[in-house]
Amino acid sequence: MLRPVLCCLLACNLSATIAQVSFDSRIVDIGNIGLRVTNVGTLGRPDVRNTPTGDPSMEYPLNTGIEHLFEAGFWIGAEVDGQILVSTSAKDAASGYSTGGSGFEFTAEVGNTIAQRSSLTNSEFFSFDAISHEDMLMDFSDQNIIIPGTAITINEHTQPLNAQVHLESYAWNFSFADYFVILRYTITNSGTSTWENVRTGLWSDMVVRNVNVNTDFGSAFFSHGGYGFEDSLLANYAFDVDGDPGFTNSYGSLQFLGMEWRDQFIHPNNAEVVIAAGYPEPEVHSNFWIFNSTGTPPYNAPANDVERYEKMGSSLNYSDPDLVDFLQDPNTSGGLTNLISAGTLESVEPGESFEMVWAVVAAKQIETGGTTGPEMDTEEGRAQLLEHLGWAKRTYLGEDLNENGLLDDGEDLDDDGILDRYILPEPPATPKIKVIAGDKTIDIYWDEQAEFSIDPISKEVDFEGYRLYRTQPGDDFNLDMLGDANQIAQWDLPGNAIGYNNGLSSIRLAQPEVIEGDTFYYHYQLDQVLNGWQYLIVLTSFDRGDEALNIGSLESSFVDGSVRIWPGSLPTSDVQVPVGVYPNPYPLHAAWDGSTSTTRKIVFYNLPARALITVFTASGEIVAELQHDGDYNGSDAGWFDAYGGDPEDRVFSGGEHAWDILSQSKQTISQGIYLFSVKDLDTGEIRQGKLVVID
Repeated sequence: MLRPVLCCLLACNLSATIAQVSFDSRIVDIGNIGLRVTNVGTLGRPDVRNTPTGDPSMEYPLNTGIEHLFEAGFWIGAEVDGQILVSTSAKDAASGYSTGGSGFEFTAEVGNTIAQRSSLTNSEFFSFDAISHEDMLMDFSDQNIIIPGTAITINEHTQPLNAQVHLESYAWNFSFADYFVILRYTITNSGTSTWENVRTGLWSDMVVRNVNVNTDFGSAFFSHGGYGFEDSLLANYAFDVDGDPGFTNSYGSLQFLGMEWRDQFIHPNNAEVVIAAGYPEPEVHSNFWIFNSTGTPPYNAPANDVERYEKMGSSLNYSDPDLVDFLQDPNTSGGLTNLISAGTLESVEPGESFEMVWAVVAAKQIETGGTTGPEMDTEEGRAQLLEHLGWAKRTYLGEDLNENGLLDDGEDLDDDGILDRYILPEPPATPKIKVIAGDKTIDIYWDEQAEFSIDPISKEVDFEGYRLYRTQPGDDFNLDMLGDANQIAQWDLPGNAIGYNNGLSSIRLAQPEVIEGDTFYYHYQLDQVLNGWQYLIVLTSFDRGDEALNIGSLESSFVDGSVRIWPGSLPTSDVQVPVGVYPNPYPLHAAWDGSTSTTRKIVFYNLPARALITVFTASGEIVAELQHDGDYNGSDAGWFDAYGGDPEDRVFSGGEHAWDILSQSKQTISQGIYLFSVKDLDTGEIRQGKLVVID
């Protein structure tokens, strides 16, 4: 079946009723992955292809346009009074979630929105109850056959399991853990009948494409993927075989982490203990099928509850070489969807709850000689994916080092007598940074808060030093600027066997400097940088690690410690200083230009703090007008939308302004000679210049 153009229908066309629907969504984006979660049990943003400048679906790295998910959702199945019932929050649907649509059987009660909390003390959502840097909390259930607050019937949903679900998502900004989101589902039988032989899973339509550069619509958007199952870490994964070569090179993955039921940790790695307790052997199953296919098993989409339940209790044979070829064939019509499931719990009584935990994980794909084709998916190519899956698992296990669900001798790291999960060792605090753009210079200031950080596991102040990273001009076209940033300096404490032992005195200010109300103790200047080019500056702190606990040196958040900056001329009202533009002449494609007519730019310089820039033809016809002020952030030029990250995080010098070389009607201008004037809005003075556009 071919997919139509993507369209996320968040409601039916009963507009008066729709306003009452309790649909809510949030973006998990504290780290370097952006994941959309909703209070109806779906994950992702199905219209991400049509509106790539909107919120992420499952974007990694952030601000790159590299998406990994169309949509995903929670499944649960059981035998109830002798009948197989399965409830799903998402399934194969060309338009994604729609209110009352078939397969979207979980709803939120009216007014039940997503809550947020954070363990970061400087967050507006700070809470002592928070698990991670960014928790999202939501509740939904399958018990309604009519959307709450409306008269809309949920299509084909006549026999609910009466499953009440509480979902909490956890995410961190640490540099070694900013690429996964943990999903913790607590499922309660809110009905009056016992669930028997219970299975749960996550269905997903993973698709790895760069929505900023691809031009495919419909089924062509989905038909370029490769897929696989990593059995050592129980994860389905997807990658881009030949859709956007050179602009993706990453993996998206869904991973099973564990289940807790009747005080028993359920996981294949703990099978011996589970069986000894008299319970069924834990199993994890992985399936892929052709989107909405009615063909021959095993690649057919399940069409009813019995077939869905069977899929949740069986796996594809990953030792079959024909299966491997099938999963990595980019010509599969309409692409593949997948299900990773776990079970089986022998029963869940009315009022009883159990817990299922999954992780959404992303990683860069290591290039192994080719940029397209199935040969990309090698053991070496998956090296970072395995590392990231390992960190997600380690985070979930916490103190349960041997995976038996018990707090054994030597595992109680915080001495509280409780088996704690969701524990990460912590690097020092991210330094507060202030970056100032100058004329061919970048000044970097930061505070000293990292030096007083106490590691929650070792209980020691283990700060060691600071590292400074910087990208090169042109790295923005690779999209992953964080990945391209190279270390250019390090300062660390003397007197030990770690680092350079060069101390901090060379960068410490003689007197602290207060800038915009913040106090800074360190300063470093980069000179001989190029005006008009984008640089990403990253400052981190790092610790000594803990050899006794087998923890290496840890580094603070790259995301929190990063700033995008464009050096340039400072604002001036001096009429003796000529205004100008570069490059001039402009050859209709400068070195920093993007690949489209809307991602070109030239830069006016030596501007006043507040100015009106007017571009004329030689005959005096106005071509474009630009309003400039000292807080300019590039938001009026398409180049910055494509390559400049979040507008709130951009730093400019204040005396420069980019123009997209489009007319007032957004048409590409022709070659020729153009005049421009710059009016100082504070003094009324006017300065003039000339611009030449050549073919």
